[in-house]
Amino acid sequence: MTQEVTLAFTGASGAGYGWRLLENLLAQQVKVHLLISSAARVVFATEYDLKLPGGPEACRDFILKKNGATKELLAVYGKDDWFSPCASGSAAPKQMVICPCSTGTAAAIAHGMSDNLIERAADVVLKERGQLIIVPRETPLSTIHLENLLALSKAGAVVMPAAPGFYHQPQSVDDLIDFMVARILDHLGLKQQLVSRWGYGDQQ
Repeated sequence: MTQEVTLAFTGASGAGYGWRLLENLLAQQVKVHLLISSAARVVFATEYDLKLPGGPEACRDFILKKNGATKELLAVYGKDDWFSPCASGSAAPKQMVICPCSTGTAAAIAHGMSDNLIERAADVVLKERGQLIIVPRETPLSTIHLENLLALSKAGAVVMPAAPGFYHQPQSVDDLIDFMVARILDHLGLKQQLVSRWGYGDQQ
């Protein structure tokens, strides 16, 4: 059975983390249900020089062409697509990653707002006792941010700040991105050869 993951891009800085994760999921033949906020599109264009098409179908075709993946592996939904599988506990994937996750998105999820499909999808994963991984990228963190992240952790989410390590002696920004993506893949139960594990050198 093909593993399925819901992946959401929001408006936090760190578009490269999300894109690299998407590349790795598709490369491992994981079916991805992709959700992209309007702010995320702005961040991708600004940070990554990548202009994602607005319509779900056009966006899917664009991403598939970029990654050389088959169409069965990717579904892209609009922010108000309430009939998508992600919106219902009876159909949604049991694993979801929000990468990067804005503090606004984290706040909405922590308080059960569900005002768009990203927030609803996360709410579904939590209520169904699935695996929700959020990758916030903000600094400094206010007390409000910290309280929201604590609430999400208490609700069962894995809070994984975009704070890459340096023990793999990174030589580029891509090396730092790969560190975080490797940790996310670990938590999803997927293989990764992006970064050597601590104490193993080049052995995986």
